[in-house]
Amino acid sequence: MAVFTSYCKAVNAGKFSDLHRYYHNLEYGFPITEDHRLFGRLILEINQAGLSWNTILKKKETIEQAYALYHIESIASFKEKDIERLLANPGIIRMRKKIEAIIFNAQQVLKLQQSHGSFHEWLNSQHPKTEEEWIKCFRKHFKFTGNEITQEFLLSTGYLKGAHENDCPIYAQTLKAHPKWAES
Repeated sequence: MAVFTSYCKAVNAGKFSDLHRYYHNLEYGFPITEDHRLFGRLILEINQAGLSWNTILKKKETIEQAYALYHIESIASFKEKDIERLLANPGIIRMRKKIEAIIFNAQQVLKLQQSHGSFHEWLNSQHPKTEEEWIKCFRKHFKFTGNEITQEFLLSTGYLKGAHENDCPIYAQTLKAHPKWAES
């Protein structure tokens, strides 16, 4: 049995499902500029904590629907009734602390949009940072963004290098999309 040392090798060898192949080939490591999509990726990463990425990919569409299509203002205004609705939804990750963190983080993103014009511009204004500096920055502004969540969010959105190995066929495609990490 082959042992795969990376996500790229495992996906390219067919070890993972079509959901993984789609995510790996078309989303992972590619820059995102739209605030709702950036925030949606952060929501997915927060939900993944302690779970497999496969679980999140299977629930991705339901999570997006449950969280108002990632509309930041809507999520920021969620109240207790919305939390209860989310806790009752079997199609998402039903953990109160994660849900509350996502609502808090939406409120934080609104503040960053006011001060920087957009969440995307705020992220750009933080670049370049080391992974450790990014983690400190995220902990300062957001909840439920530990080391792995922050790292995966930044890898998956093109702010940190390392989403794909250099010999992965998708690596060249991510470079053509001009990820932020490639600027430094």
